[in-house]
Amino acid sequence: METYEKETKLYKALMHPVRLAILDLLRGGEQCVCHMEAVFGYRQAYISQQLMVLKEAGLVEVRRDGLNIYYRVIRPEIFGVMDAMRALTGTQPALPAKTNVCTCPNCADELIQL
Repeated sequence: METYEKETKLYKALMHPVRLAILDLLRGGEQCVCHMEAVFGYRQAYISQQLMVLKEAGLVEVRRDGLNIYYRVIRPEIFGVMDAMRALTGTQPALPAKTNVCTCPNCADELIQL
């Protein structure tokens, strides 16, 4: 049974809707925690908890740039697993529209261009 432990750890990491949404958001590339707050409408502490589970499962890594903390997927193969599950369930990802303003450098650049 020991051989199944790594696999089970990954399945457990995927067993939460917010973690799946975070991974979907990260499909587009690196994102800061404040951006995730703006997109999902959850407190930073809650998002950080979910990111820690993904990090401990070896799916994401963190990068700090001044006060901003960025996450990115380091095992893009996980998207194939998610896509296979969606093919079985007939569901599609549904990221919420960004409603809050994010002040990270990436989003601030987007606002300046608008």
